[in-house]
Amino acid sequence: MSQILAFDFGLARIGVAVGQSITQTASPLETLKAKDGAPNWQLVEKLLTQWQPEKVIVGEPYNMDGSDQTITERARKFANQLHGRFGVQIELVDERLSSAAAREEIFEYGGYKKLQKSQIDSIAAALILESWFAENN
Repeated sequence: MSQILAFDFGLARIGVAVGQSITQTASPLETLKAKDGAPNWQLVEKLLTQWQPEKVIVGEPYNMDGSDQTITERARKFANQLHGRFGVQIELVDERLSSAAAREEIFEYGGYKKLQKSQIDSIAAALILESWFAENN
C-alpha cells in the first residue's frame, strides 16, 4: 500500500492530508503555518519522512473560468520547491472550490462553529486528494 500526501497551498496556511492508494481514501492531517507562502520546511520534511509518500499532490488554484488566479503561480512554485528540496514526485491538481466544499462538508455535520480555520485547509487537502484518486482510478 502506498501513501500519497496532498497539500492545499495558501499564503498563511497550507493544509496537509494523507491518502492510501489501495483504499483511495484521504484523511486530513495538520495545517502548516506559512509566512507569505513559505512553510517551515523542517515540518514538511518531517511529514515526508513520516509518511514516505510515493507521490505528492499539490492543489492548483484556478478561477471558475479556468484562468489562473494571482496565487496559482505561487502554488506551482511551492510544488517545484517540494520537488527540488526533497526529490518527491509532484502532481498538480485543479482545486477549484476545494475550500468551499470543505466548509460545506463540515457544515453538513454541524461542526462548522467548532472548527478552526486551519482545519478547513487540511480538509480541503483531503478533498483535493480524493478528487485525484477519482480521476486516476
